[in-house]
Amino acid sequence: MSILPQLIINSIIAGALYALVALGFNLIYGATKFFNMAHGVLCAVGGYAAFFLISFWGWNIYLAVIIAVIFSGAIGWGLDKTIYYPLRRRKASSMVLLVASLGAFTAIQAVIAILFTSQFQTLSNYINTTTYTIAGAAITQVQVVMLVLGLVIFAALTLTLKYSLFGKAITAISDDEEVAKIVGINTDKIIGRVFFVGSAIAGLAGIMTAFDTGIEPTMGLNLLLKGVIAAVIGGVGSIYGAILGAFLLGFVENFGIWQISGEWKDAIAFGLLIIFLLFRPRGIIEK
Repeated sequence: MSILPQLIINSIIAGALYALVALGFNLIYGATKFFNMAHGVLCAVGGYAAFFLISFWGWNIYLAVIIAVIFSGAIGWGLDKTIYYPLRRRKASSMVLLVASLGAFTAIQAVIAILFTSQFQTLSNYINTTTYTIAGAAITQVQVVMLVLGLVIFAALTLTLKYSLFGKAITAISDDEEVAKIVGINTDKIIGRVFFVGSAIAGLAGIMTAFDTGIEPTMGLNLLLKGVIAAVIGGVGSIYGAILGAFLLGFVENFGIWQISGEWKDAIAFGLLIIFLLFRPRGIIEK
């Protein structure tokens, strides 16, 4: 049996997960113009919040997922209000904000490890693990949901940015925050909402990972790196670029290890990043 169909399915699944991370990352970067490193740990926050509500409190899965997504968004919003907003008011540079976000990442990851230990956890036992076969390739129900959610969120963000007042305000802030303030946009309020939405999407990525493969406190770093790589090669700050970069990365990674060890996957991802930084640093879609 040919392995090609399974490689294609695996690439699409990986692309869908990276897209969820990259979409939230690019949304926040577009409004703030700094690399929010804490974005990765919010994936772990979402995954562990769902795990806690389902495993310890016995909540309904759908309700637990909704609350976990909202909780992730609230943590992201809280980070903005308590750390990033005060720094922005003091005219801190993007480098200072990046270092602050790295500190937040480390602190939250440590808290998760203290509360839940470093033991690997999974939520796959609580859901239907039906596996479908497409052209000889296997795909689970969770992975189908992950793919659908990625496309739905992309469509929702695209429509929101294009047609809603909130989306137009985000675009204005992304173009020039000072001009946006002059025309009457409450930039701090809008940026806070952007952090909530972007962090909620990151939390959803972590939840889907919990159902698909499992979670651990350090999971945020790998998802962050893949999300950032997808964002950079697609075009930092671009919603369309996030999708293109995520699926390109998914295909390059999975086809790159076709004839070699899977341990090379991360090296291939960073190799792709270096190629884009050398020859197309603004990504596929220049913003």
